[in-house]
Amino acid sequence: MSDRYAKYDKLKFDYPADRVLRITFDRPETLNSVDAETHTQMTDMWIDIDRDPDINSVIVTGAGKAFSAGGDFSLIENMMGNSHEIMKTWKEAKDLVYNIINCNKPIISAINGPAAGAGLVVAILADISIAGKRAKIVDGHPRLGVAAGDVAAIIWPLLTSMAKAKYYLMTCKPVSGEEAERIGLVSMCVEDDELQQIALDTAVELANGSQSAIRWTKYSLNNWLRQAGPIFDASTALEMLGFMSEDVKEGVLSHREKRAPNFRKDCPL
Repeated sequence: MSDRYAKYDKLKFDYPADRVLRITFDRPETLNSVDAETHTQMTDMWIDIDRDPDINSVIVTGAGKAFSAGGDFSLIENMMGNSHEIMKTWKEAKDLVYNIINCNKPIISAINGPAAGAGLVVAILADISIAGKRAKIVDGHPRLGVAAGDVAAIIWPLLTSMAKAKYYLMTCKPVSGEEAERIGLVSMCVEDDELQQIALDTAVELANGSQSAIRWTKYSLNNWLRQAGPIFDASTALEMLGFMSEDVKEGVLSHREKRAPNFRKDCPL
């Protein structure tokens, strides 16, 4: 393992093939949830990946039965009503998206189970997203009591449609791997026992291709996302504003108590 990635100790790095880097969310006991330190590392690592001359493609997946369940309750509770933590997380959330968009290496996600929150950002912002049939993709922000932020407002309508994006982002309904492929949310859906091999085969193919052609193609296509920057900035800012509200407290409490939330019915907006 190169010392380049030694500092990212909350994630697992290995090289399954020549010039292919694989990153694994490695907290299977918590469905690979993301704590504050992991969130920082998964934001910063893309800069080192971009500058790494020894790799040509990247795979991201999860250990065990999940891709990543998203931010854990400790991360969320530390943000509630805490303007300093909210500003820090907003900057990281913004940097995570732009660092992935601007990373020159093609990224393949192997979505092997539930994917939500910050983990879902990586899963569907990947250049090629491959879901197993038991994948469960959900953007649960409104269920938590905050606006759908992260990258949802710019990537869901682009990949699916505005109608599908509004339905899934407002209702927080889960999307199976097969349904995700049908509506265009992921590149393909495959059998679960074939997922990792297909992801590796794809990464090897990209690693052996014309690097200038592949990287310029990625850069060009990602201009669709760059031009949506103002939409992205507004959506993440509104998401962060929600962490100052009473709704997020009820959202977290209802998750912990495994019950439906009881949000206020009146709203001045």
